[in-house]
Amino acid sequence: AKTGILRRFAGCFTDHRDPERIEHSVYELLAQRIYALALGYEDLNDHDALRHDPLLAVLVGKIDPTGQDRRRVEDRGKSLAGKSTLNRLELTPTGAREKSRYKKIVARHHDIEDFFVETFLAMHSKPPEEIVLDFDATDDPIHGRQLGRFFHGYYDSYCFLPLYIFCGEHLLCAKLRPSDIDGAAGSVKQLAKIVERIRRRWPRVRIIVRGDSGFCRENLMAWCETNGVDFVLGLAKNARLQRILGKELHEAKVRHEATGQASRVFKDFTYRTRKSWSRERRVVGKAEHLAKGSNPRFVVTSLSAEEFDARLLYEDVYCARGEMENRIKEQQLCLFADRTSCATMRANQLRLWLSSVAYTLLMALRQFGLQGTEMARARCDTIRLKLLKWGAVVRTTVRRVWISLSESWPYQQVFAQVVENLRRWSLPMPASG
Repeated sequence: AKTGILRRFAGCFTDHRDPERIEHSVYELLAQRIYALALGYEDLNDHDALRHDPLLAVLVGKIDPTGQDRRRVEDRGKSLAGKSTLNRLELTPTGAREKSRYKKIVARHHDIEDFFVETFLAMHSKPPEEIVLDFDATDDPIHGRQLGRFFHGYYDSYCFLPLYIFCGEHLLCAKLRPSDIDGAAGSVKQLAKIVERIRRRWPRVRIIVRGDSGFCRENLMAWCETNGVDFVLGLAKNARLQRILGKELHEAKVRHEATGQASRVFKDFTYRTRKSWSRERRVVGKAEHLAKGSNPRFVVTSLSAEEFDARLLYEDVYCARGEMENRIKEQQLCLFADRTSCATMRANQLRLWLSSVAYTLLMALRQFGLQGTEMARARCDTIRLKLLKWGAVVRTTVRRVWISLSESWPYQQVFAQVVENLRRWSLPMPASG
């Protein structure tokens, strides 16, 4: 609650319900769902048990954490919403209005997309000199007949193909897409929106786009060149590129045979495809020879050789993109971003965003709360296991909820440091616009 992240996210929804007839605000519904994801409860069915939890009710912001003051007798003792109420939140169509019968809370998708960028901007006390935007597409396997279900040959499964954009640990975009498209589809549109909002706040920041060969597309590179954005992208190998790198490949092979060790030789050159590229561009080739044989790799970039020589560009700049894959793993393995079992793309997109907000909360906890502790680099599931799920005695009185922790809890010193760090820090959330 201190970060304001959930309050701002709740502001991306329009609630057409009658305020005199509801007991759970949009903020409370979203907070209940997102905190549960952060705590490891992925299924809506889990909330039939969680709705009895007074501590979760306190976290959500309920004035009556025991639920004894609920209007209906059958709801008393259940302070939080049940699975059906939460399910209606996910399934509301975009055209719902006051006269809609059951589903009246509408997610404004454009505002939610802006929310992630604005949260990223707010987490910086001053503008950085340079940022790197990492692009990647990944598979989200599906097992039903959801809309957008297609077979993907590379992943050998029916799946969605979400687009992720990160800046370091910060999530900027999680766009659910069907898998019958090019992996880079929609990336220019998302990049343009993100860059526009970043430059509105940080007009002098240098922006570099980084991605694998799936994003090496003329429209993306041309947009970057037109709009003053640098890029370093993987370039799929072909016979022509390998001929250009032939001398270096031979040299790497000779070195490997002489030493028995993996060897690398780099080459810097300009290159243009015969049809798809509009101009020549700088390409760096890595001629590598391993025990299993030759392993040539290529990247194309707008960065100059004076600033980054071939080895530095490939090993330090391009290869650092692998860290983004760890963030996607956190999303899917720890926070259930692949739990997209609703019938419609719209509902599954909202589920992906709920997991993304849970990730953003835990990332903020890691960045600011765990700073200076032994868990400053811990993964989301480790943070959950060691700091968020622990045994306690909860007592509820008229005015307070008392939480008594075990004196022998092994992580109490880390927890105390987190509390102290968070007391000294707050996230300045900017106004909408």
